[in-house]
Amino acid sequence: MSGVFRGRTSRRRALGGAAVCALALLAVPGCSADDDGRKDRAGGTTAADRRDGNGVEDLSAREISDRAKQELLDAKSVHIAVRETGADATRDASPDADPSPDSDADIEADDPTSMDLTLDRDGNCVGSMKMAGGASLELVKRGDKVWMKPDEQFWTTQIPGGEGEAAAEIFKNRWVHGTTGDAMLKDIAGVCDLGEIQRDIADDSADSDDDGKTLKKGEPTTQDGMPVIPLTGTDDGKETTLYVATEGKPYLVKAVEKGDGDDTTTTFSAYDEPVPTKTPSADESVDVSKLQEQLQKI
Repeated sequence: MSGVFRGRTSRRRALGGAAVCALALLAVPGCSADDDGRKDRAGGTTAADRRDGNGVEDLSAREISDRAKQELLDAKSVHIAVRETGADATRDASPDADPSPDSDADIEADDPTSMDLTLDRDGNCVGSMKMAGGASLELVKRGDKVWMKPDEQFWTTQIPGGEGEAAAEIFKNRWVHGTTGDAMLKDIAGVCDLGEIQRDIADDSADSDDDGKTLKKGEPTTQDGMPVIPLTGTDDGKETTLYVATEGKPYLVKAVEKGDGDDTTTTFSAYDEPVPTKTPSADESVDVSKLQEQLQKI
């Protein structure tokens, strides 16, 4: 059977990969004509810190990126939304379809192209994702317990023939429930680990090759009504803009990556806010063993 049940590492860490790509420029040397923010420090603050803002507008691009990266690495929880557009965001939804010869062979109809998850370091999460082929699912994870509710297109594209339609009817509007010990749920639940994402970001920074990369500070602006400072740069031929909050903590609030006809927008919000604890009721759920029984008939 194809799809999220194949246990692919790339899919298990898809969300982490998106975050790492968005933050690839946070570790590179900054280029800024205004380095006044490095002066007048007492206990790690500047004169600007003592005004209404958080002071990052007066820092160099490198210093701003360092602060934003550290806030993300220190976060106990965060809401991350990823959306891809372009050729890689749409694929033939057939389970047996081959990737286009002109496309990245690693991008298939069942790879996520958009995700919206609130997750924490304990592996709890609530959210949803949509695949390149158009199928989507909702996901809830609490401790080692996992609930997954795919839409009808998910079943018909993941399971070939009439069996997919049968599965769609059996599990319609119901959550498939199990634990991380169930092979069918372990892979998809892997996107819920904020700690793993943070480790990937730290490792990516440590291994970063700074040759040919620059990071420049732009003029203050707003994103979704929030005052931010943009940092722009290039990595592997793609242009990335990072938006860092200039009020409150210097959180990274948005990253936009453009290049090769494909764009990725990643937003970060609700830092350190608890993951919702509500889980689907027993009446709304069906044990994963019933799904396994259904798949054995295929």
